[in-house]
Amino acid sequence: MNAAVRAVVRMGLYVGAKVYFIHEGYQGMVDGGDNIREASWESVSSMLQVGGTVIGSARCKEFRTHEGRLKAAHNLVQRGITNLCVIGGDGSLTGANLFREEWSGLALILPGLIEQDSVQKYSALHIVGMVGSIDNDFCGTDMTIGTDSALHRIIEVVDDVILPLASHRLLRFLSHQRTFVLEVMGRHCGYLALVSALACGADWVLIPEMPPEDGWEDKMCQKLSTRSRGTRLNVIIVAEGAIDRSNTPITTDYIKDLVVKNLGFDTRVTILGHVQRGGTPSAFDRILASRMGVEAVLALLETTANTPACVVSLCGNQSVRLPLMECVEMTQEVQKAMDEKRFEEAVKLRGRSFENNLKTYKLLAHRKPDNFNVAVLNVGAPAAGMNAAVRSAVRVGISEGHKVFAVSDGFEGFYKGQIKEIKWADVGGWTGQGGSLLGTKRRGSLPFGALYCFLMAPLFHHCTSSPPHNTQPPLMDAKALGSALQGFLSLLELLTAREKYEEFCVPMVMVPATVSNNVPGSDLSIGADTALNAITSTCDRIKQSASGTKRRVFIIETMGGYCGYLASVGGLAAGADAAYIYEEPFDIRDLQANVEHLTEKMKTSIQRGLVLRNENSNENYTTDFIYQLYSEEGKGVFDCRKNVLGHMQQGGAPSPFDRNFGTKISAKAMQWVTRKLGETFRQGRVFANSEDSCCLLGMRRRALVFQPVVQLKGETDFIHRIPKEQWWLKLRPLMKILAKYKTSYDVSDSGQLEHVVHNRPKELDASVAM
Repeated sequence: MNAAVRAVVRMGLYVGAKVYFIHEGYQGMVDGGDNIREASWESVSSMLQVGGTVIGSARCKEFRTHEGRLKAAHNLVQRGITNLCVIGGDGSLTGANLFREEWSGLALILPGLIEQDSVQKYSALHIVGMVGSIDNDFCGTDMTIGTDSALHRIIEVVDDVILPLASHRLLRFLSHQRTFVLEVMGRHCGYLALVSALACGADWVLIPEMPPEDGWEDKMCQKLSTRSRGTRLNVIIVAEGAIDRSNTPITTDYIKDLVVKNLGFDTRVTILGHVQRGGTPSAFDRILASRMGVEAVLALLETTANTPACVVSLCGNQSVRLPLMECVEMTQEVQKAMDEKRFEEAVKLRGRSFENNLKTYKLLAHRKPDNFNVAVLNVGAPAAGMNAAVRSAVRVGISEGHKVFAVSDGFEGFYKGQIKEIKWADVGGWTGQGGSLLGTKRRGSLPFGALYCFLMAPLFHHCTSSPPHNTQPPLMDAKALGSALQGFLSLLELLTAREKYEEFCVPMVMVPATVSNNVPGSDLSIGADTALNAITSTCDRIKQSASGTKRRVFIIETMGGYCGYLASVGGLAAGADAAYIYEEPFDIRDLQANVEHLTEKMKTSIQRGLVLRNENSNENYTTDFIYQLYSEEGKGVFDCRKNVLGHMQQGGAPSPFDRNFGTKISAKAMQWVTRKLGETFRQGRVFANSEDSCCLLGMRRRALVFQPVVQLKGETDFIHRIPKEQWWLKLRPLMKILAKYKTSYDVSDSGQLEHVVHNRPKELDASVAM
């Protein structure tokens, strides 16, 4: 919420508006006085990394009455406020809309309290909403502010408390298994439970939108009993509002007693409670809130007396504006459908993202007989979330009836024959593991060209010489979970090799996985969110290290090759003053201007500065050069420190976003493979030689789309290994505005008022928003 407040204040000041804080929510609006105070640029400094809400929030019974709203109107008019940006849930936003609708009537009463000539001036109230809720229970947006941070808290508990017990030395001597029952928030919405179950590979999940069928207790115990043969740990995640088909609550104690009685497993219950609301906000939430805050101010500037109150939402990777009450009504319709036991309809009303999460979880829980043979391999540098993607590919492949093979060490392992079948249980617990458990190597070490194709071609035949049940022809489909352009270039070469070797005429698909986020054809890549969190948390710690000291500027070098995504978006999330990247050329005059700008800010207000530099932004203006320049020019005002983050950006456990994104995009890719295998199976064999049988699956604005790799060649700068057009460059002015630079902001791509029912294209899959 604080990131949203910061963005609204600074964007409001940027456009020349007077901005006010209303402390303690509607209660502060009703009470007035010091609760309504003018905000300054400095008043939101150091707010970005703080959890909770600095300006406070409180429930207000008085605002629900006409008299209370009249007091609030009077307090606003006294200060000339006719534009409100409200951050809250559906109740808060509904109250704001009622206040707006009543405003003209309240204004008729106000003449006794204000000057007559001011009545017309304050005759209309404009409202824009942003949804702040960890439950992600508001229809019309794929993600609400706070949800991703709550998922971080849940996954931290699973990773740091529960999973380590699976390898506890005492467990080796126990004849029984251990089961953890974890209750997460979600009284009316199971989003947190569902996504955390996907992100940690839970064995069973219970959510209010989809109560289990009668007899679920026996099915759950049977699954836990079967699964326990390969592991000593089971995890069950329960939303606090979980119910059965009779609307009877399903409690954690009931599940514990059930498991102990039927299976005899050592069972522990953990109830997270308000832990999920606390902590430092994630990089995703900071960026989301910043984008929404700026969009809210732009929406207020464009609104008229006849414009309906709108809410700023996220659809795929885009900000959109939707009529507030349409979203509220649909949100209420979800609860109505649940009350009337229309659960399938409730799931659909929750939105495409929620529905896809549920489908993916169900998909990962079933198995079928063997059908085709499919290979999975990682290419290029490791990225957090790769293992979640491999797990999903393996289990969805098995559930689709295929025999799945794992290839170690990328294409090098492929041509060396490091290939073995991988089973359902082999990928258990992979979602939370960082790096690449399959191993991966850069393709630069391979003998590419004719020799490479010659070596690989027999392998396709070797790995598939014994088709299952002797019913299918030899076949291996190579699915590359690529890093940067490694997988992309590999698929292009394999596509070319089809002319000589028919063995390569099989469906092939690449899922983008790289911290650099530089894959053509995709706005986002697996691993980039984890890297952003590493950068953001490190910058927070670095800035904190200077608290209480004299003024100091930190120069931070990030990874990314020639791609400036990490430096730019990481800078936005960490509140950087500047970010130097290759895509936006700079010279000594720009550096000097940045130093002077920071010097002025240091003299008047801020005590700490932050400057990010992408590792390949300029071969001459190195990190050392920039550090020395800032140190020299800042003498007498601030001193400097430098840090090179290096490979720590690649390491660590994957974020909930990367786990979930990797799981869903990989499941979608494997389903595409299955479909293509069926389409290209003719006369006892698979023969796929068309362009659309060799694709990259990527997020493009609002949709996940399969794109033939040959069509992406024209969109790629092969020399610098980056796409020719990159969406995040539009966020660069936003970072500068929030750092108090005078710059222009392109509003041509800003959200337009849409309708909640029709806000998604037919092919939309909002998996990117979890």
